[in-house]
Amino acid sequence: MWDNLKEFLAKYFSRLLIPRIHLLDLVEILLIAFVIYHLIKWIKRTRAWYLVKGIVILVIVWAVASILRFNAILWIFLNTINVGIIAIFIIFQPELRRALEQLGQRTLFNLFADSANSQERYSDTTRSEIVTGIFEMAKVKTGALICIEGMVSLEEYEITGIPTDSVVSAALLINIFEKNTPLHDGAVIVRGNRAAAATCILPVSENLRLSKDLGTRHRAGVGLSEVTDAFVIIVSEENGKVSIAQKGQLIRGVDEEYLSNKLLEFQNKPTPQNRLKFRKEREKNEKKA
Repeated sequence: MWDNLKEFLAKYFSRLLIPRIHLLDLVEILLIAFVIYHLIKWIKRTRAWYLVKGIVILVIVWAVASILRFNAILWIFLNTINVGIIAIFIIFQPELRRALEQLGQRTLFNLFADSANSQERYSDTTRSEIVTGIFEMAKVKTGALICIEGMVSLEEYEITGIPTDSVVSAALLINIFEKNTPLHDGAVIVRGNRAAAATCILPVSENLRLSKDLGTRHRAGVGLSEVTDAFVIIVSEENGKVSIAQKGQLIRGVDEEYLSNKLLEFQNKPTPQNRLKFRKEREKNEKKA
């Protein structure tokens, strides 16, 4: 028995052709791996990441249909794949153009340098300054719209505004949104610990379930949260109430403690103690809300 098994394995592996790998082959493999790595990294910071998830689901459906021989579903896949590829390029044309522009602007050193930062999105000081500034504006009913960047880049909305590139502080936010100042109209985009741009234009939500008494500021905040993973804070100019928008959901009339805890959760501190604290505070605040 063992002799037969050894003979079978020897015949099987003797048929396998293992190609010789040369130095140039290794270089080529490394270059392909480098391109794929940066492609995935770019996709994760754009709306294309949601597209990739959708494609994965379609591939799974196609595989199941192939195994079960669902001919009608396979016919639909085969006859729509060409149209689907063209539609992808049309829908994501702005992202593709911006990616090529960024590629042309980067130097050779920057291409090979790892630009990954700490997982923590912003510091405790920035979180405290945002909360302080928000509720100082709420007291005097100063309308405000602040968008904090998550994993998905907000560059396409940043370029619609005026660059500020300033350290986030309560005084800065209050001055930006002060009535009758040049920068008060529009949104402020916060990236890390800096206010990247002001007067930015955001996509307005078309969700019909939103309350009719909400103005453009609230609808723009919800609209951005629908297409990105940004954390959006809105101060109403009419009643001074503070609202937050995330993942297409709007929570209205939050207090200072609730906002601080949600910012702490979005801050993404990597320590296990904070994760447990986030969970308890989130459950507590959601019950209060």
